[in-house]
Amino acid sequence: MTRQIREALLLVLLSIRDMLASAGPVLLLALGLLAAAYWWLDPQPPRTVTLATGPAGSAYAEFGQRYAQALARDGIKVQLLPTQGPADNLQALRDHKADVAFVRGGSADMSDDAEHGVMSLGALFYEPLWLFYRPAALNKATTASKPSPAADTTRLTSLTQLRGLRVNLDQPGSGAPELMTRLLEANGMMSNEVIVSQLAPEAAARALQAGQLDALVLVTAPESPVVQQLLQQPGVALAELPQADALARRFPFLQTVTLPRGMVHLARDLPPDDIHLLAATTALLTHEDTHPALRQLFAQAAQQIHGGSGWFNGARDFPNTRTSELPVSPEGDRAINGTPPFYQRYLPFWASNLLERMWLVIGGLIVLLLPLSRVVPPLYTYRVRQRVFRWYARLREVEARMEEGDGDATELLNELDELDRVASQITVPLAHAEEVYALRSNIEKTRRRLLGRGSVPALKEQRHHG
Repeated sequence: MTRQIREALLLVLLSIRDMLASAGPVLLLALGLLAAAYWWLDPQPPRTVTLATGPAGSAYAEFGQRYAQALARDGIKVQLLPTQGPADNLQALRDHKADVAFVRGGSADMSDDAEHGVMSLGALFYEPLWLFYRPAALNKATTASKPSPAADTTRLTSLTQLRGLRVNLDQPGSGAPELMTRLLEANGMMSNEVIVSQLAPEAAARALQAGQLDALVLVTAPESPVVQQLLQQPGVALAELPQADALARRFPFLQTVTLPRGMVHLARDLPPDDIHLLAATTALLTHEDTHPALRQLFAQAAQQIHGGSGWFNGARDFPNTRTSELPVSPEGDRAINGTPPFYQRYLPFWASNLLERMWLVIGGLIVLLLPLSRVVPPLYTYRVRQRVFRWYARLREVEARMEEGDGDATELLNELDELDRVASQITVPLAHAEEVYALRSNIEKTRRRLLGRGSVPALKEQRHHG
C-alpha cells in the first residue's frame, strides 16, 4: 500500500512539474505584462494626502477633520493644511502644496485654472454672506445723519448703511474682503467709506460683542462655531439684504438662500422671520496630478459628509455638479451622478481599486492569452511522451549494432535487459501509458530477433533454461 501511495504521489508531482513547465512561458509572459501595466498605471494611491482647509475653528477645519476620519478607514492619512481661507487654498493647490482643497466660488479668478489641471470633485455646500451688526451702533450712526422719521434705524437693510461704520471684512486670503469690495462698489460705495479691519473671525466676534466693531462680515458655512455663537448673541443682529436677488443676477457665482424662521433655535424662535441671504457655493477642488483613487475616495466621502439636509438645502441637494465653476473630474461625476460598481460593496478599498484600475488590462490579457493557451496542451503532451521516446534512440542503437554484427550478442542482450528495466520504471499519466507499453513491446521484439539469430544458440539455450 505504501509503494502504491508513493507511486501515485510521484505521478502527481511529475504531472504538476510538466504542467508548470509547459505553461511556464505563457505564465511568465502574462506576469510580465501585468507587472508592466501595474508600473505604468500605478493603481495603488499614496498613503498620505494633503487637504487645504482654512483657519482654526472654521467650518473648513471642521469638515477637514471629518474627511480625515472617513479616509482613515481605508488606510489613507489626510494631512490638514491650515490656511487663511479659500483664496489661500486655491493657491496651495496651484503650487502643488495641497492635493485637495476647499474653494469657495468667487473667491478668486479661476478662468485659467482648468487649463492648468485644476478640476472639481463637486459642489459641497452653500456658504452664505453673514453680515452681523450691532443695532445700537447702527441707530447711533443713523441718528447722526438725521434720517427721516419713517426710517427704521435699528435694522440694516442696505449695504449703504455701512457708510462710516467700523466693519471687519475677515482675514486676507479668506475671499471675503474681495467679495465685499465688489458688493460695495455695486452699491456705489468705495471701500474707504467704511472703516475696515481684517481680524480673524474669533477675534472679530469678541470685538463686536465688546463694542469695538459695528459690523463684521463672514462667508462661511453655518457649521462655523463663530456663526453659531453670533446667531444667538444678544445685541447682535443678522442683516437681510432686500437686494439679494439683484446682486445674485449681477454676480453669477452668488445665489439667494433662505434661513427659515426658527432654524437656529426653535424654542426661542430664532430667527423670528425668514431671512434672505446671499450665498456662494464651495467646491472640493483637486489637481489632475492627484492619484485617481484618492479623487475617488474624496468624492465618495463627500457623498457621506454633505449628502444630508442642512439649513439651506434639502437632502441629496449636495454634492452636485450643477454649480461647478470648473470641469468635474470623472471620479467626482461618477460618485455623484453614477452608480458605484457592485464589487465596491464587497471588496476592501485596495482590492476594488486594483480591479477598477486594472480591469481593462486584465481583459486584454485574457483575450491575448486565449490563443496562446492552445499551445500548452501540445507542450504538455510532448514533455510526457519525451520521457518515453528518448529511450528509442538507445533501442535504435542496439538494433543498428545487431544488424551490422559489430556488437557481442551477450552484451546486446544485457543492454536490452537494462533498457527494459528502465522502461518499466518510467512514470507517466494513465492517458500516456500506451507509449510505455509500446516501448517495452518493441524492446521485447528486438530481443526475440536477437535470440532468433542462428549465431547465438547458446544464448537461446541459456534463456530457455533461465
